[in-house]
Amino acid sequence: WVAAALASAVVSFPLMARGVMTAIEGVDERLERSARSLGAGALRVAFTITLPLAYRGIMAGVLLGFVRALSEFGATIVVAGNIPGRTQTLPLAIFEKVQLGRDADALRLVGVSIALAVATILVHNWLLSKSRTKD
Repeated sequence: WVAAALASAVVSFPLMARGVMTAIEGVDERLERSARSLGAGALRVAFTITLPLAYRGIMAGVLLGFVRALSEFGATIVVAGNIPGRTQTLPLAIFEKVQLGRDADALRLVGVSIALAVATILVHNWLLSKSRTKD
């Protein structure tokens, strides 16, 4: 299972990192410089200025990476194989059920996948609305 997790992480990390980097780069440097000029240290600036202002973009990047990792197929099957109960992920289980002609089982797993995707969107929207109420 470690190989499957690493394969998913390696494939999804660039999407997550790009979203986080874009969010942090979007923070006005003048605000950070102002805080530094008033005596705030680097960590204080990061936690009180940069991260709160970049929160929405960071959450979008993290959730995008999560969804990408959840749906990973190619790297996982190449690196970890498809061993039920050990390295089998949801997409690999769907693939196996379709290959075996067990379409009803595959459809149930697709339903689980859709439910996870909808839950992710709901969590994302909830986190965004929660951050808007802080503004």
